[in-house]
Amino acid sequence: MQGVNAFGHGIYAVDSGYTGSGVAAIHLIEEGGRAALVDTGNNAALVHVEQALAETGLSPESVDYVLLTHIHLDHAGGAGAFMQAFPNARLVVHPRGARHMIEPSKLFAGVSAVYGPERAKALYGELIPVPAERVVEATDGLELSLAGRTIRVFDTPGHARHHVCYFDTASRSFFTGDTFGLSYRQLDVAGRPSIFPTTTPVQFEPDAMHASVARMEAEQPTAMYLTHYAQVTDVPRLAADLHRLIDAHVAIAELHAAAGDGRKALIENDIWELVGSEARRQGWTLPEAEWRKLLALDVELNAQGLDVWLQGR
Repeated sequence: MQGVNAFGHGIYAVDSGYTGSGVAAIHLIEEGGRAALVDTGNNAALVHVEQALAETGLSPESVDYVLLTHIHLDHAGGAGAFMQAFPNARLVVHPRGARHMIEPSKLFAGVSAVYGPERAKALYGELIPVPAERVVEATDGLELSLAGRTIRVFDTPGHARHHVCYFDTASRSFFTGDTFGLSYRQLDVAGRPSIFPTTTPVQFEPDAMHASVARMEAEQPTAMYLTHYAQVTDVPRLAADLHRLIDAHVAIAELHAAAGDGRKALIENDIWELVGSEARRQGWTLPEAEWRKLLALDVELNAQGLDVWLQGR
């Protein structure tokens, strides 16, 4: 079984196993014998969540909600399989994403265009449709009750226009998907995390991302729970780093705006330079070959996202 970490307040991170250990977390929130899951990973993650529920004394019938931050498949690819496994659950998803969970063929076609059909199939398998009557649209300000525990929806574009974050009033913490960036535990130095934005392949909007991060900061949360990966505290420092690095990504893109067909490669090279600079700034102790392997897919997708953003300006 993949790792399960407990953080108090009935919050657990379940390692989804997506592309390796410590890359993508599914969060379990338990209250009064009822459960909510935040994000799903891919279909293969279901067994890890079922085992985590059993370890915490919960049954599949105790899951009231599957909360999707957005519909990128490392977060939502297993949604259909989860809904089959958890018969009492409702799927909560941004209004822009709901139709793609009900009929996922266009979603998978879009992912195939990014990764290629074979790689997409290997990563995510078959997407299972979710019955429309079990879908709840996650509109801004919606409040969900988990055995009396209030979870509030925040519309948080920037990484994607179909992105929401969930504010847990009991722990005063956010479940942030990708809006609050990436923070891998392998890069922590003496327990001090680093953070990095994720610009997404198709819908990066830097001004919206800045605004979404600032909106969450304004709630003075005690912690952020990132899909990539799990709990971070010291939110003001990390938010400041995230704002700085969003701007650095935009500057890289603008530097190469007129570069033509070779633009994405130039952007990707400069993002690696930025990662190296951040490694020195933060004092990473993980060897360079290992942090390059860990961040390879993220850097590739950030470069693609910036290239697409320039095309759409």
